[in-house]
Order: sequence, then C-alpha cells, then structure tokens
Amino acid sequence: MHSRLLKKRKFIKKIPIKSEWEVERMRVANRIVAEVLLILKEKICAGMSTKDLDNIAKEEIEKRGARPAFLGYHGYPASLCVSINSEVVHGIPSAHRLLAEGDLVSLDLGSIYEDYYGDAALSVCVGKPSKRVQDLLDITEKALYEGISKAKAGNRVQDISFAIQSFVESKGYFVVKKFVGHGIGRNLHEPPEVPNYGRPGQGPLLKAGMCIAIEPMVNEGTSEVRVLADGWTAVTVDGSLSAHFEHTILITKGNAEILSRV
Repeated sequence: MHSRLLKKRKFIKKIPIKSEWEVERMRVANRIVAEVLLILKEKICAGMSTKDLDNIAKEEIEKRGARPAFLGYHGYPASLCVSINSEVVHGIPSAHRLLAEGDLVSLDLGSIYEDYYGDAALSVCVGKPSKRVQDLLDITEKALYEGISKAKAGNRVQDISFAIQSFVESKGYFVVKKFVGHGIGRNLHEPPEVPNYGRPGQGPLLKAGMCIAIEPMVNEGTSEVRVLADGWTAVTVDGSLSAHFEHTILITKGNAEILSRV
C-alpha cells in the first residue's frame, strides 16, 4: 500500500534505523506476508470473487499470529488490495467481482506482528497468460529487482528510482508517478518516500538498518492514473493494463536483505 494516496498520513521526519530486535520482528511480519501471497497465487482461479481472496488472506494472516495491516487503515475496508487489469492499486475486494480467465490481478498485502509491519505485492494472471500479459508481468518484476540492486548503504534513494525507471522505459513501458514506495517499520508508512522515477545521486542517503518498501507499478500505455469514486481504486487513464510488484527490504553494507521473501 502506497503513501502518496494517503494524504492525511503523518510521517516522523527522521528516517529510522532499525535495531536487530526490530528487524527480527519485521522478518516475521514480512515472511507471513510472503507466505500468504504464495497461498493466494496458488489458489487464484476463474470464478473466485475478489472477496474470496480477501477472506483467505485475513484467515491465513491470523493463523500465523499476526493482524492484517490494511484493514481499517485510514478507513480501508479490507485486508487485501485486489486490482484487476487496468486497476493499478488499492482495488477493494467484493463478493460481486468475479475473476475471469486471462485477468491480470495485482495482490497487495500487509501484516502486523508484535507492532511491526510487513508489506509486499505481486501480480499474477488467472489461467494461462497471453504474451501481452506475460511481458508486462516479467518487466515489472524485473524492474523491482533492478531497484533492489541499487538499495545499498552509501547510495541515494533515487539511485533505486532511476534504476526502475530507466529499465521500464527501455522496454517501452511507463512507471506510475502518482504513487511511491516508502519506509516501513513500526508504522506502515515511514520516511523516506521511494519514487519509481528520478535522477541518480539524489534523495536521502541510504544507511544500514533502514527498511524500505520498493514497489514499481508499471503501465502499458501511460504513466497517468486516476482514482475512482470509491476513493481508493486507482486505474490507468487510458484503460491499459497495469502490474505491481513489491518487496520490503533491509539496507545493509552489502546487498539488501529481502525480508518479504519466503
């Protein structure tokens, strides 16, 4: 879930450096998110409702001794964000919204374990993907890892941003600029904001012990999005497809540790 949509958020100003005991709690919270996302990926099929997915997510998080992070957050009414095809992020699950063969579905999930947050997202196709859908999925996921490769102590936040943007645009796609990644820890949204576009060498200095959520959202036809009347669901303005991948990572002196990976 992204910080920029939530205009009423109140960030603390300083970027927190996590202690080892805090990181350990975040490892658990993020492992729970990763496990539940994999369950959702395995269970998703045509004919399911998006509310079915939300129910599974909530049950599986609670079975693992955690709480859904998104449920009630600034009034969000569900545990899981489910965004389909031209929906970019923050799609609200509904018992009346049924998945169809070939749908591109983005799943964004958070958990709280002992007061610390986990947050991750992935996109999947219902059934066998077309080449169009598979290409978008591959590019978006690869963009995430391009960004993670620059997430090292001594680099700047926009080194991550530039890596994502330059890779995506080199493939003929567009990064969403309205929504950004974010710091994470005892709060779902902490500083710094982590855009998916920018100039290398700009932004806050990355230091060992920082935890951030990197989350490229990639569109086929334009960077521009709009938010629907429900106040949450963001869609591409031209109706083109969108995909979303996210990991929460720990900055170290070497390669980043991906916390939201099983």
